[in-house]
Amino acid sequence: MTAHWQEAGAQCSARWRSEAGLMPPARMLAVDDSLSADKAYKLACEGTTLLWRGDYHNARQLLQAMARRVDRKPARAGATACESFHLHRQAQGRRAQILSKLVLPLDADYRLPLRRAPDVSAACFEAYGASGGASLVSLRELQGLIGAHEWRRKGVMVKALDAAIHPHYGVFAPIRGEYVDLVAEAPLPSTTLAFDIGTGSGVLAAVLARRGVAQVVATDQDPRALACAGENLARLGLTQQVTLLEADLFPAGRAPLVVCNPPWLPAKPVSAIEYAVYDPDSRMLRGFLAGLADHLTPGGEGWLIISDLAEHLGLRSRETLLEWIAAANLTVLGRLDVKPTHKKALASGDTLAAARAAEVTSLWRLGAAI
Repeated sequence: MTAHWQEAGAQCSARWRSEAGLMPPARMLAVDDSLSADKAYKLACEGTTLLWRGDYHNARQLLQAMARRVDRKPARAGATACESFHLHRQAQGRRAQILSKLVLPLDADYRLPLRRAPDVSAACFEAYGASGGASLVSLRELQGLIGAHEWRRKGVMVKALDAAIHPHYGVFAPIRGEYVDLVAEAPLPSTTLAFDIGTGSGVLAAVLARRGVAQVVATDQDPRALACAGENLARLGLTQQVTLLEADLFPAGRAPLVVCNPPWLPAKPVSAIEYAVYDPDSRMLRGFLAGLADHLTPGGEGWLIISDLAEHLGLRSRETLLEWIAAANLTVLGRLDVKPTHKKALASGDTLAAARAAEVTSLWRLGAAI
């Protein structure tokens, strides 16, 4: 997609980049350090995109000032957990929409033609691939690219592997270790073959391989995830044990162990990375349950790793989950539970915090009903 605008009496155009799928702006105004935060916020709220021509660090400060103005609205008193969640998502959407209005130019080599600008070429190349010419990107998205580049460079230490996983842009980082620990500790029904459905960074496939599973078939439908998993498995020396396959859920055949860690909340994602957290209409969860029995060998187990946060938020009930399990001709063989220790689970002060404090992450051991 291409963005068009007028600047200094000339008609200009450049490639428009948006991982969130935002359309090119209908109205764009070139601005610099003389623009006040109040004026910038007003213009952004009115739908004007601001093309920054000033100092890079001043642009960061302006974005922070705009964010403070967006965040002034207090939470609604007396709202239920479900209402609070939906209000929170609406506020997040509005916040993202407004803050995305501050955009920066990128040269054909992914350089920022701004004063005091950092070198973002590596971060952009990792996320976007070959440049294809000059482009525009929101500062907010660019900050996400820079953060992802640092995660990829430094890696995330995973206790169960005694090694780091290096997530790519748009691929969920295993920073919440409790679900990985569950897979590392649950009794294995077999060590011959396992399927890892929706492998992402490849962390669970790596854990299974390290535990002695002779062959793991790991699937994902996202090319970024498969590339990320491939690099991590190669770094860990596990490419002979793990086969990567582009597929929507299951590979062909059956296995004595099928593992899936689907997105935990049934809600609509608004960016690439949110697909690891939000599962519209529980599509992946329901698809995994519906197809599991047909992909288990006799006596095999399906491991569903999922949080009950959706239940505490009123987005999906425990009864509904059990109904889906039964309707898929499955039975619950057992369950391992763990309390999360991330910062949000320890927070307090509103109904969302209360739901997070009550959250439990579980590994459901499922088998085909007789």
